[in-house]
Amino acid sequence: MSAPLLLGTRRSALATAQSGHVAAALTAATGREVELVEITTYGDVTRAALAQIGGTGVFVGALRDALLRGEVDLAVHSLKDLPTAPAPGIALAAVPLREDPRDVLVARDGLTLAELPPGSRIGTGSPRRAAQIAALGHGHEVVAVRGNVDTRLGFVSSGELDAVVLARAGLARLGRTDVVTETLDPLQLLPAPGQGALAVECRTDDAETAALLAALDDPASRLAVLAERSLLAALEAGCSAPVGALAELGEDDEGRAEAYLRAVVASSSGDALRLSVTGPCASPADARALGARLAADLLEAGAAELAPSLAAAGTTTSLDPSASSSPLPDAPASAHLPDLGPLTGERVT
Repeated sequence: MSAPLLLGTRRSALATAQSGHVAAALTAATGREVELVEITTYGDVTRAALAQIGGTGVFVGALRDALLRGEVDLAVHSLKDLPTAPAPGIALAAVPLREDPRDVLVARDGLTLAELPPGSRIGTGSPRRAAQIAALGHGHEVVAVRGNVDTRLGFVSSGELDAVVLARAGLARLGRTDVVTETLDPLQLLPAPGQGALAVECRTDDAETAALLAALDDPASRLAVLAERSLLAALEAGCSAPVGALAELGEDDEGRAEAYLRAVVASSSGDALRLSVTGPCASPADARALGARLAADLLEAGAAELAPSLAAAGTTTSLDPSASSSPLPDAPASAHLPDLGPLTGERVT
């Protein structure tokens, strides 16, 4: 009997829930048992705002290091957390079926975003969300927050904030969609590139694990996020920059695969540039070309002029809770982060 596969995951409730779903699906598809190994990442231990520490890769590096050292056989990430540059020795073996990528509002008294009066305090850790909220012009105050899902929801239930904005996919995986007061239309807030999708990585030299993980891959989800993240890479923006993108796959009049890709680049001053493009999306090459095409259109329309304000978008106030590859390129374990020494894993049995 084969030994269980060791799956590296962050320690948060959301991360372990996501990894548990992947583990169960992999066992169901292949018969191979999977054990979770909890690993602490730099993003889990710092209290700094994501925009201040770079955002990109802070939840990824320790997992990838454990993978390359052979301490785990595979790792599961929220795909939107992955850097866009390739990571030597790491392969994106599967992108499972994507959850709903939209953002949601959790507000006091069951209110929607439009019903919250001017001056209402809305919490988010995302400059992308903050910049788009500012661009809506409702006069809301955006408050920078960190913490897990329960911490952020607690800001609303305690009255410290009037609302928080979260990813619907995360709440769905935790079984907490009952707290949602509004699912936000992408016409209001475009999600982060890759939001709602998971990334399952293994070593490039581990053909056996890669073959097992292929059973989890959803080709349509992979193409959609590849188009979105190719746009992000072409804009040279990290996952904490105010760039939103969403690709929706369908067919043209002749039954050929195509995608409708829309994107936004916004600033904390309330300026926003939104463009979209439709084109063939039957292959990874098509998806990359579509993302690069829309990025070029955005840059030509002046997206670069919004860049100086990207890092500070929407952070007017701060609440700091004390809390504890190949077809789609990724990045090396974030070399720009402080050296915390080896962050070792703990097996969950």
